[in-house]
Amino acid sequence: MSTYLITGANRGIGLELSRQLKDRGEDVIATCRSSSSELNSLSVRVETDIDISSGDSVIALKENLKDTKIDVLIQNAGIAEFNSLSHLDPKSILHQFEVNALSPLCCVQTMLSKLSKSAKIALISSRMASIEDNTSGGSYGYRMSKVALCMAGKSLSVDLK
Repeated sequence: MSTYLITGANRGIGLELSRQLKDRGEDVIATCRSSSSELNSLSVRVETDIDISSGDSVIALKENLKDTKIDVLIQNAGIAEFNSLSHLDPKSILHQFEVNALSPLCCVQTMLSKLSKSAKIALISSRMASIEDNTSGGSYGYRMSKVALCMAGKSLSVDLK
């Protein structure tokens, strides 16, 4: 049995990952800003009030883990705000970069001492990060932030090899 820590686990992909890993018999620590009835029903360890864009929140999570070692860290938390060319909102774009690209990287850096020797790190991106597959345009902040997340993943793979 491995220990998985999943950020953004109260709904969507994070919730389903938590469900499937729990059903497989893995030890799951699901983090979120606020829990959901669906997440609470899984009987996994839930850490609430965890906002990956808050350094203090991530440090609190690290302290709450005590001696627990993480075998797989899944950085799933993120946001999507629509930005079209005609309604470009630079503040929204910067916010998406902070939450979707910079915060997962900072969270990994903070959690390094909690990772087991052979730990894996997964950064959940999106098809919308594909440059070649972008046939619809728009969503500037989300698309750009997810591409940046992929680059952070590549650099992490080199630095943590």
